[in-house]
This record gives sequence, structure tokens and C-alpha cells, in this order.
Amino acid sequence: MNREELEPFIFETYAAEPEYLWIKYPTCAVFRYTGNRKWFAALLDAPRKALGLPGEGNLDVLDVKCDPLLIGSFREEPGIYPGYHMNKSCWLSAALDGSADDETIKTLLALSFDLTAPKPGKRKGGPKP
Repeated sequence: MNREELEPFIFETYAAEPEYLWIKYPTCAVFRYTGNRKWFAALLDAPRKALGLPGEGNLDVLDVKCDPLLIGSFREEPGIYPGYHMNKSCWLSAALDGSADDETIKTLLALSFDLTAPKPGKRKGGPKP
């Protein structure tokens, strides 16, 4: 899956549009869970060196939140790396150059979306009496 395929997939599946937040990084975007505005995915240009890959230049990656218990298993998959520019204990990066399997990317997106959903019974204003 590449960037051009990913954005429409996220919109159709999660009703989330990309938000381009940084003037300095015009190709980087975030996708937010509608209910609470938390990021469930970020589309970034990661330096190949930062991912431990050989060569120069950048690589399009999708950063997604992941259950820390599953991170090790997903890291065994081709094209999956520690979260670029995020907390590596709960975020992963999926390369969008064809090395990460499309189904793996879709699974990671679904997990991330679920992890950022509002928690049932959570309410503003402190603990329940």
C-alpha cells in the first residue's frame, strides 16, 4: 500500500481526513478519531537512517498506535519498524514502499483506531462518587 491508496482507504473505513498540521512538513498528516480527536495514525516522511535502513533519503511511513504486548510480534513482519518520532513502546511505523503487507497495515490501522477510541464509562470532571 502506498500513500495514494492509504488516504482514501482511511477516509472510507474510518471517516477520517488527513490533517496537515506542519507548514515545515507539508506532506506529513495525522488522522484523528472523531469522538475525542486523538491521533490514530500519522503519515510521515521518515529518514531511512532513522528506521535503521540503508541508503539516503526519506521513506513514507504510517505511524500507528499498538498494544505494547503485540509490538514485538508485529516488529517481526517485513516493513514494520519502531514508531518514527513517537513513543516506541506503543507506536509502530509501517513502510509504504510495498515491503509491509497491505493486510498487516489494515490490521494495524484497526488496532490503532480501537486503542484511541473513548473509554467506556470515562467521564470528564473526575472520578465517580
